[in-house]
Amino acid sequence: MATLRELKGRIGSVASSEKITGAMKMISSAKMHKAEGALRRLKPYRSTIESIIANLLSADATFTSPLAEPRDVRNLSIVVLGSDDGLCGAYNVNLAKYLGECIAKQKERFGDTVNIRLIPVGKKMAKAVARFEQYAGVTISMPQVNSKSDGSDVKTFVDALQADFLANETDAVDVVYMKYISAGRQVATLDRLMPLTADVFTADGINSSARPYIFEPDAQSIFSTVLPMFVLAMTQEVFVENRASEQAARVMAMQAANDNAKKLLDQLRLEYNKLRQQSITTELLDIVGGQVRD
Repeated sequence: MATLRELKGRIGSVASSEKITGAMKMISSAKMHKAEGALRRLKPYRSTIESIIANLLSADATFTSPLAEPRDVRNLSIVVLGSDDGLCGAYNVNLAKYLGECIAKQKERFGDTVNIRLIPVGKKMAKAVARFEQYAGVTISMPQVNSKSDGSDVKTFVDALQADFLANETDAVDVVYMKYISAGRQVATLDRLMPLTADVFTADGINSSARPYIFEPDAQSIFSTVLPMFVLAMTQEVFVENRASEQAARVMAMQAANDNAKKLLDQLRLEYNKLRQQSITTELLDIVGGQVRD
């Protein structure tokens, strides 16, 4: 049985843990709200680009772009976003599990001979997906970005992906990430970055609101300029959603840890008080016993 001194030490340790998890929860919550704000600022930019492309698609002019040309997929690249830091619960594990399901579906869709290149973003995600390298036709390529990369680094990363696609080193680029719905709900999602298809620009009634425009200099030039901007906007939004989802997962993990610490603290305090009362009772009995003998 533990002594009073040992229990007091445990209580102090658990109380410190409770304070730490509470502070970490507050920090993660602030970071999550910051990412939410960045996400709100990005959405109008992407919506404007979508509107421009929707108007182009509704025009009578004909135009093409290598980024919108479908191919037979023999080489597929999948960017999977996770975290660089831990203490976010099963965030990376759940994403890796969903990635495994996506790999199985893509092999079923394109055939077992398809070559899949995984591009994990985040140190923890790189460790989580390392097991997929033993699968036939699956390789892992480490990018020059992480989950905390800013806009300029993300642009460099997107430019490299576009260069690989235009050089026919990859036939399609997908991205797996945790889509941020709310602080309490995030959904594992797979989106296609390249090639872009017309159905990407028909979501949320974008095409239905398109009106006739006069394009200057011409539709083809605008189309060729806007498509890379759209790919970049999509990727930047995915990175920000990943950051928001990571912090939301960390908030939930710290809340669970804080609740467990409080529960353990209550149990230790109860045990400490029982042992202390027992010790006091024993001392009183000894005193009373000594007086009777006298």
